[in-house]
Amino acid sequence: MPDAQGWRAKFGVLGPSTNTIVQPDFDDMRPHGVTNHYSRIFTPNANAISNETFRAGAEVIAGNTLDAVRSVMTCKPDHLVMGMSAVTFFDGAKGADRFVKEVEEESGLRISVGSHACTAALNRYGNIRRLAVLSPYWPSMNTEVTRYFGDMGFSVVRDIALQCPSWIAIAEVSSERLRETILKLDGDDVDAIVQVGTNLSMVKLAAAAELWLGKPVVAINTATYWHALRANNINDQMDGFGRLLSEF
Repeated sequence: MPDAQGWRAKFGVLGPSTNTIVQPDFDDMRPHGVTNHYSRIFTPNANAISNETFRAGAEVIAGNTLDAVRSVMTCKPDHLVMGMSAVTFFDGAKGADRFVKEVEEESGLRISVGSHACTAALNRYGNIRRLAVLSPYWPSMNTEVTRYFGDMGFSVVRDIALQCPSWIAIAEVSSERLRETILKLDGDDVDAIVQVGTNLSMVKLAAAAELWLGKPVVAINTATYWHALRANNINDQMDGFGRLLSEF
């Protein structure tokens, strides 16, 4: 018998315990008959005051991910969704593939991850090669993001790392600061803007920015949840989250 509320799909969502944005974002995009079951990856609210401390904190999250996988598997989800993006960009495309393989072998399920979801989204828009990237990270992590997109056939023309001082501070970045950053990143030499970092509140702002700029602005939470829905043949279209969910 199907689940009474998740009769179309039950998603097991993996996210850092410090992340307060990805869970409500995914719930806002949840169509009727789909349920999200959040499994928190234990994550101390580490200070990220340098390239080295950011990387060390992200590696703690990566190391604790499989515990969260085993926990959420007890509700028998149909699909996993990774609600943390940095670890899915480490070591470029091969690192992303390695992460996916590790989780899928542990769970026996497919997983949607931010890096590959953004690639799928950009390819779905079509005719995109030149990117600008916005992140809450530190520059060394933006280097990993740039490397990944290069492996996937894109060119990162420019990027901005907001250098948030802790995991929780990412969720405290204002819409005004994000809007200013988007405008700094835009230009005639950019086909699309991609925002990474799932604890950055960008879903609604990215949708609005597509209207101002007349080009794709991909928020990673939107791309990841869209990927999970489409991977399960759930093709509901909805307004308010940009062209990705309303058209594709």
